[in-house]
Amino acid sequence: MDGVATTPNVAVQALQLYTFGEKEARKSKGTALTERMTRLKQRYQKEGMRRSAEAVLLCHAHGHPHVLLLQAGTNHFLLPGGRLRAGEEEAEGLARKLDRKLGPEQENRRVQWDIQLCLGTWWRPHFEKEMYPYVPPHITKPKEQRKIYLVQLPEQCAFAVPKNMKLLAVPLMELYGNAARYGPIISSVPHLLSQVNLQLN
Repeated sequence: MDGVATTPNVAVQALQLYTFGEKEARKSKGTALTERMTRLKQRYQKEGMRRSAEAVLLCHAHGHPHVLLLQAGTNHFLLPGGRLRAGEEEAEGLARKLDRKLGPEQENRRVQWDIQLCLGTWWRPHFEKEMYPYVPPHITKPKEQRKIYLVQLPEQCAFAVPKNMKLLAVPLMELYGNAARYGPIISSVPHLLSQVNLQLN
């Protein structure tokens, strides 16, 4: 049909093509909601709205697509990525964060992060837990913006994970509707991925 955009294809490689190692532990920050909101408020007063970019990294195992998640502590799960610097472009900042959190330290093993489609944007209107995929109409100064990007992994690469974190390959079907365990944003990833055709190689 004329004028209708085609759905892009995304190649997803097998989990066994990737290798996983360790690197120096990252400085631990409190993961409790009250601690995170306190840090957010302090930075907001200095820098304004927090901007972050996070990556959906895909692989497959046993015929099912999986998403790579970082786990900090017992029950805090994260999409790889993080806070952007003032004035930093999103793709540049996300690549920097992925290098820091998952990239090997050896220069010759650097991963080429192919940052593609922005799958969604979430906003935090107040210094509270709730985030929304839109800015409520009465909010003029949101406190945080989080953008979720699809990042195409190379056919093979090595990851290096900080010693105080874990990198998990979680089946896509486990995330769907499972906000109680993974939170509303991560549990929405299966829905966001309906924008693309996943091709398991």
